[in-house]
Amino acid sequence: MLLVDDLLLKPFVSMLDILHAMVLEEIHDVSAIRDNIKENQLLYELGERARPEYEQRKLELETRLEVAEQVHEKLIGGNIEVQ
Repeated sequence: MLLVDDLLLKPFVSMLDILHAMVLEEIHDVSAIRDNIKENQLLYELGERARPEYEQRKLELETRLEVAEQVHEKLIGGNIEVQ
């Protein structure tokens, strides 16, 4: 019975793993976050963003970037899988 379960469920689990990885890559897009950091800096330098707003946004984006880089490293290492 276990062999039959493995044969029937393995393709679906593999598909879920692939979809999960794709979603994580999309949500934690390192290059997009870096672009947002550059945009935030540019808006501040042009005077279109106040210093408190700039600093708050910068901190938020840097935190997101750290998380995105960690997720990206785990995806490359294959350490993330659907359970």
